[in-house]
Amino acid sequence: MGAGHSHGHGHGHAHGTAAAGQRRRLAAVLGLTVVVLVAEVVGAVVSGSLALLADAGHMATDALGIGLALGAVSLAQRPPRGRRTFGWQRVEILAAVANGMLLLGVGGYVLVEAARRIENPPEVHAGVMLLAAGAGLVVNLIGLALLHRGRGESLNIRGAYLEVLSDALGSVAVLVAAGVIAVTGWTPADTVASLLIGCLVLPRAWSLLREALDVLLEAAPRGVDLDEVRQHMLEVDGVLGVHDLHAWTITSGLPVLSAHVVVTDEALDGGHGGRVLDALCACLDDCFDVEHCTFQLEAATHAAHEAPVHD
Repeated sequence: MGAGHSHGHGHGHAHGTAAAGQRRRLAAVLGLTVVVLVAEVVGAVVSGSLALLADAGHMATDALGIGLALGAVSLAQRPPRGRRTFGWQRVEILAAVANGMLLLGVGGYVLVEAARRIENPPEVHAGVMLLAAGAGLVVNLIGLALLHRGRGESLNIRGAYLEVLSDALGSVAVLVAAGVIAVTGWTPADTVASLLIGCLVLPRAWSLLREALDVLLEAAPRGVDLDEVRQHMLEVDGVLGVHDLHAWTITSGLPVLSAHVVVTDEALDGGHGGRVLDALCACLDDCFDVEHCTFQLEAATHAAHEAPVHD
């Protein structure tokens, strides 16, 4: 180990992303979503319900989004090679961005179409609405149960979960509207339900999109405070300083960190750099759950050769 530049890597993360174990569940949810989509399109045409059509359009976007998520998870399992040193794992985040944008588009369309119908609400058949929305709610609840466990592990799975959740809430809104129309004959309830569906979709879409963009912009992972990380690293025996400290996320469940670490001359001259590296990797793994770390060890006298400005 040289006295100037040394590198340490913590690799506790097996190849594969957080969403890899959810592929079968995603495939099952995709199949269920397509079945409900067809049923709701037929129901919307027969009943004349905008709320049901809006929910069907939302489910069509969800089916596309879940399909993108499923394809992204499969691509992300390809091993690193050539210039793609992390393989295709970032594709999951790109799919999450696409899902967020699609959800924003659907929510906007529903709100605009509902506004057009406020002045001239069409005739709506409540019975067909009830049947289609009821079937959709049952299938959505099954989908939520399938994706519940993986929603906290992957942005991709979380995006699919949010899509199914908003579908379920949309089905509830359609059921309520159908009930109001069946009991009172007040057809504008269909338009009100459409507006509610649009309002449910937009904030969830924005939340997903913002979190995915944070990953693409290489913001520090949630729960990782770089000032706190630096303080923990400085407490390792032999460490004098830390600079060029960066932490970001490759894909869901894979945070990485790199830093230049100034150590004592005694640690380098005595061949104890490996001990310092092991201590640093253990510190970050135990305290911050960051397993993939790269450290460059530097002697204090090397600081003069570094850039004049460090973060």
